[in-house]
Amino acid sequence: MKTLKLLVIALAILATNNLAAQTPTDAILMGPKEICMAFTYQYGAWDQYWEGTRLRKNENVATLNQQMGAFMAAIGVHKKVNLLVGVPYVKTHSSEPNGGKMAGAKGFQDISFNVKAQVYERTFEKGALTVLANAGYSTPSTNYLSDYRPYSIGFGASEFNLRLIGQYKWNSGLYVRGATAHLWRGQTEAERDYYYANGSYYTALMDVPNAWEFNLVAGKWFLDNKLKVEASYVGIKSVSGDDIRIYNAGQPTNKVQFDQIGMNTQFFLPPIPWMSVLAFFSHNVNGRNAGKFTRFGIGTTIQFGF
Repeated sequence: MKTLKLLVIALAILATNNLAAQTPTDAILMGPKEICMAFTYQYGAWDQYWEGTRLRKNENVATLNQQMGAFMAAIGVHKKVNLLVGVPYVKTHSSEPNGGKMAGAKGFQDISFNVKAQVYERTFEKGALTVLANAGYSTPSTNYLSDYRPYSIGFGASEFNLRLIGQYKWNSGLYVRGATAHLWRGQTEAERDYYYANGSYYTALMDVPNAWEFNLVAGKWFLDNKLKVEASYVGIKSVSGDDIRIYNAGQPTNKVQFDQIGMNTQFFLPPIPWMSVLAFFSHNVNGRNAGKFTRFGIGTTIQFGF
């Protein structure tokens, strides 16, 4: 009886009402005293990159492979306010053989903190409009080398962002969402005391350009809100920076831009309603000083109350 009672209590804790995973760019909020934990794995690769706006190959790099394992937790601190915390582990390497035999890099990247709040909601006869705001901060969690392109695992600079999110969802489960954010980035330190970025700089400190981020999503819930399918667009536009010079490696000062399209799906397991599985795909269709990445990923979420 004691074991059965503990099992019933555990299931009651896990069976929350607002079943959905969330990210800093969506319109989902955990309820008060609810937590959603997400674990994801992503594999990406490119054998072409944009040197400035010119798409080219580099035989010294050959095919660059990137693997990422990430953890994120969304915590409901209020019915309209959530706290999100996450950190990824990244590993990069080139395919074999590659001409230069360059070593890859690996390690924990940047730890991020986001506060997301609902600022407006209105219900109509055929659907509902929701507006949210998100403020985020990230900073390197380890002393990784940022000036080691294309193998570096991150920019190596702190970032502060403000994001506005708007979503309209019809009663049928169909929805459209848009979000825009400005990313303020700081400086990173290189292991050299001179670099060129549209001029000579006799310092190890590099300014990482600020950027705009744009998100567009069209999606729908199926099977009584157990299956979600989305098509997405993500755009990054640096507001300053220099281009990669011919036959030179990139660096954190570069003006990075790309347009990315993708598909995402999430399915809540009927026997275990507090758990879901994820699958996602994305591809960079256009860019500047960026790799022509194709990425695939899988993951799982676990949601419970406390």
